[in-house]
Amino acid sequence: ISFYVFKALNLLLWVTTNQVRLTVSPSRSQFFEEESVTLICEDENISDGGTVRRNTTRGTRKRCGDGWGRPAGSSCSLIYLLPLDSGLYWCESMSGSSSSSSSIQLSVSGGSVILQSPVLPVKEGDDVTLSCRAKNQPQNLPATFYKDGSFIGDGPSGHMTLLHVSSSDEGLYKCSISGQGESPSSRISVEGRITSTPPSSSTPLTITSTPPSSISPPPGSSFPTSTVVSAIFISLVLLSLILLVLLVRRCFCRKPEDEGKHENEITYSELKTFSNQQQPIRSSR
Repeated sequence: ISFYVFKALNLLLWVTTNQVRLTVSPSRSQFFEEESVTLICEDENISDGGTVRRNTTRGTRKRCGDGWGRPAGSSCSLIYLLPLDSGLYWCESMSGSSSSSSSIQLSVSGGSVILQSPVLPVKEGDDVTLSCRAKNQPQNLPATFYKDGSFIGDGPSGHMTLLHVSSSDEGLYKCSISGQGESPSSRISVEGRITSTPPSSSTPLTITSTPPSSISPPPGSSFPTSTVVSAIFISLVLLSLILLVLLVRRCFCRKPEDEGKHENEITYSELKTFSNQQQPIRSSR
């Protein structure tokens, strides 16, 4: 049993650690129309990190080069962005396995204002700078910033810094510039740090988030939390099957022994009959 449990735990470890990583250059989630962006798939286990896929209004699970983007190894470049390129992007293993990266949301604005914010989750305790940028403006203009639709502050130079972020800073952010317009919303996600000492009661250990989108997440593109749950479920199913096989084998091994015991047993009625048959017949005088 211990051997099969060990194999199941190895499977669980492989599923939770074999993740492809998607990076974006420049590292932000919002772009102006006609800008360019490069997406790169990275995997520590293999030299070729995988291929980029996306879900947009133009189609679902479309790989780079299939009507969009220019593939080059494990990277994909979009030279001339359009609002129709807005959607979910992720990496998928070239081997066709189920390992894939978490999805990220890219937004291409046809307007005149965008919010420059981290596209990937930030570490708990880090400082995060938000920048409000107007199209075709040589310098940053004063901006107003919002979180989840509520005003959070002004940035005279178009910037705002969130100090020592925590789970309470997760949410949808946007900005506006007077006379220019308002940016689309982007989500900021916060990840817990792994420390050698237990965290304080006010510091959460892990934080998970999913990017908001009207487009459904890609099948096979599992988020870390769902991947762990699936791996645990598979491990439990395997363990249950192993225990069932062992139980059936034990029942079959014990059955012949039980039949042999029943054959050698003599009931009281049989013993009495046998005794009566052995008594001598007395002749009558």
